[in-house]
Amino acid sequence: MTDSAVPPLKAAVIPVTPLQQNCTLLWCTATNRAALCDPGGDLPRIKAAVAQAGVTVEKIILTHGHIDHCGQAGQLAAELKVPIEGPHLDDLFWIARLADDGAAYGIDASPFEPNRWLTDGEQVTVGDLVLDVYHTPGHTPGHVIFHHPPSALALVGDVLFAGSIGRTDFPLSDHQALLDSVRTKLWPLGSETIFIPGHGPMSSFERERASNPFVGDAVLA
Repeated sequence: MTDSAVPPLKAAVIPVTPLQQNCTLLWCTATNRAALCDPGGDLPRIKAAVAQAGVTVEKIILTHGHIDHCGQAGQLAAELKVPIEGPHLDDLFWIARLADDGAAYGIDASPFEPNRWLTDGEQVTVGDLVLDVYHTPGHTPGHVIFHHPPSALALVGDVLFAGSIGRTDFPLSDHQALLDSVRTKLWPLGSETIFIPGHGPMSSFERERASNPFVGDAVLA
């Protein structure tokens, strides 16, 4: 196999917390540098996956402030001595109440301050990889997604699922904003885009546009 056959990005999905949230370990194959997206809990399981992949985590990136996505992100960042990037500042409301939500859900969680809040149009790097950041409010006001154009891969958190969309019955949720985020931020990235959602199996934008009962083309037309 030639070097050109090695994809620039590899990813492993690690379901964590009682809510079976998809924590994603993604890494740059050229440098073996990695990021953990949404490490909400079950830190021993996450660290075991990192060891198995044989990569070096250089940062944590977050799609939004809900407990299953970031409840133990601050603790993990301290243990690994790495920065946290994301989500958007509008999710400070959720991050500030992580300890209270943890008590309610029976999940160990603690508030933290990201090293960098993200805004629409910014980029984050992982090794030699460059991920584009899109602000996608609706599920939460500060939700962001990450897109790697050369891999046609997106990490979409709880905006979009295989056959469904994120809940909008939480404080500060906005159903119309979520629909607008999918239509104006996700779909323009291309139907060929494969996405890792915050819960459940992977899918493609093509498949969801054709069949998703909430945001398919026939519904949003």
